[in-house]
Amino acid sequence: MVFKLLHVALLASFKYILTIPYAMLIGLEYKEALLAVLAGGIGGFLFFYYLSGWVIQKSYILWSKTWKKFPASIKSKLRILLRFTGRKRPRKVFTRRNRLIARLRNNYGFWGIIIATPVFLTIPLGAFLTNKYYAGKKHVVAYMVLSITGWAVLLTTIFQLFPGILG
Repeated sequence: MVFKLLHVALLASFKYILTIPYAMLIGLEYKEALLAVLAGGIGGFLFFYYLSGWVIQKSYILWSKTWKKFPASIKSKLRILLRFTGRKRPRKVFTRRNRLIARLRNNYGFWGIIIATPVFLTIPLGAFLTNKYYAGKKHVVAYMVLSITGWAVLLTTIFQLFPGILG
């Protein structure tokens, strides 16, 4: 039983939307499934949110230290080269997921990422985007925890009321 709960919690920290039907299929009760999914989703978000903040900070530090090591003559040549060839870089390939993320951020902004993370995006990706673009916003972690909680309650209730959905 403990193994099932830990397995569901670990799965919820990555693929949140798939975890609730999985928890019901392996025989967890409503309360057990809800608590395991909540623990995994919230714990996963907090882990990936603070980890991505650390990674973003360290990458900025590493890039600035690396850039300072270049001699001034090379820096000026690189700036000139980038000015002339900046537009000729290879075009970025936009996948369906990249377009979804860009559309969410441009059209819906903060609330789009908060609401879509548990269901449409994955918890690690949502944590990274939230930290990258909205880390300075007040109560961002609380809003994401509320979103994760709301989706867990809604989805487990739907699967509990309509068990035929699972097949």
